[in-house]
Amino acid sequence: MSIEFTPKTYDEIPEERQPSLWEAAVPVVGMIVFLAVGLIALDLDPQMPLLWGIVLSGLMGRYYFGYTWTELYDGIGRSILTGLQAVLILFVIYMLIAAWIDSGTIPALMYYGLEFLSPGIFLPFTIVLAAVVSFAIGSSWTTAGTLGVAMIGIGSGLGIPEPMTAGAVLSGAYTGDKNSPLSDTTNLAAAVTDTELMDHIRAMRPGTAVAFLLSLGIFVVLGLNASGSIPVDRVAEIQQGLSSAYVVSPLAFVPIVVTFALAVAGYPALPSLGAGIFTGVGVSLTLQGQGLAAAWNTVHYGTGPETGVEMTNELLASGGLSGSIWVVSIVVAALALGGILQETGVLAAIAHYISVAVSSVFGLTAGTAAGTFAMNVLAAEQYMAIVVPGMTLRNLYDEYDLESRNLSRAVEASGTTTSALIPWGSGGVFMYSALGVPVVEYAPYYFFGFFSPLVLLFMGATGWKIYYKDEGEAEPATSGSGDEATATTATND
Repeated sequence: MSIEFTPKTYDEIPEERQPSLWEAAVPVVGMIVFLAVGLIALDLDPQMPLLWGIVLSGLMGRYYFGYTWTELYDGIGRSILTGLQAVLILFVIYMLIAAWIDSGTIPALMYYGLEFLSPGIFLPFTIVLAAVVSFAIGSSWTTAGTLGVAMIGIGSGLGIPEPMTAGAVLSGAYTGDKNSPLSDTTNLAAAVTDTELMDHIRAMRPGTAVAFLLSLGIFVVLGLNASGSIPVDRVAEIQQGLSSAYVVSPLAFVPIVVTFALAVAGYPALPSLGAGIFTGVGVSLTLQGQGLAAAWNTVHYGTGPETGVEMTNELLASGGLSGSIWVVSIVVAALALGGILQETGVLAAIAHYISVAVSSVFGLTAGTAAGTFAMNVLAAEQYMAIVVPGMTLRNLYDEYDLESRNLSRAVEASGTTTSALIPWGSGGVFMYSALGVPVVEYAPYYFFGFFSPLVLLFMGATGWKIYYKDEGEAEPATSGSGDEATATTATND
């Protein structure tokens, strides 16, 4: 992904418009209160609390900070443009899932998976497979929206709770994504911090490996505890229901082969997934005997199969393109809020005051992680969470004589991986829409999302794999200051 805009820095904002810490906190605290009241007290969907936050931030921007409505609209437009790829992928994934159910691709994966997998090995198998696939195609979203959907169905047939399966899928998917040179967020983190791509990937590998192995170990334990929990004849019942509603054949795997082959060949997510839709429709016509109009109506309006097994019917029900509107409206509202916060300097102020509070390498690492996570919460978009801290804090890392790969690693370890933990963010909304498991339910099992930033903090505290410009890798964690730094200040390209 290319950077189409340069985020505001605090110094670029006219002095009379620079938000103080308390001024920046007003829309932030307001948004937190709105979400708490709306989601918890009133049991509303996220759209209305987000609307309240947009109104509060917009009124502050217009009448307190003095921005014109046009400037605020421009900020919203730039933010939505930044997240447009996420919106388009949401539309495509909803159509893809419907097409792959109708073609028998996902039912066939469930059928054969139930035949070869067992409860004891399912969870560790899932996290490893998701990591391999995500690394090969460079996309956690594509992995979750294709492989993840099938694994949810297989796991349910084996008696594995859906949140556990979702946690294993996400832990593996984000592990592979972070280490893949094909990943857009990996390339983005390297680009905004002026780091060579392979230097960035090599810097991430040790911490990612530790976080992955810890996650894998927990899933091995969970899998052993799940062994033997499958009810008698449950698998046979589900397989019979699948084979009665679909033609189960290896030919049904053609759409997934085409999609993954294009992704491995380097095609971006949208054309790869789009090809999967058309291939799925083709298999629906030839293998399942669907009519042309019926197949495309399914892509539009979703599936509601009758397999004779209630659980399988629920797993294979999908909304198609029409079903994507609910989740897309959340993403667009969240992006609009993030655009106002960016335009009015609230995000720049938060990054600025984090940098002011830093007094050591550990503080810098922790501040970067906290700031990146805050951007995920406020801007609701992982690209923004990487771009704003990545470009704002570059000079500060220079002042501490730290190589840029420390920064690139920090923004990805705490930005990309935690995006799936924000219920109103594009990552959380996408994973919920693809896997059918709410964020609050899969979050306790998304171990990698917690271990990744925790390992990053451990690295900052101990000095393990902290890279200095003059000394290479430093073993102990040391403090630095602008007065002691010998590196020159980096300039933006």
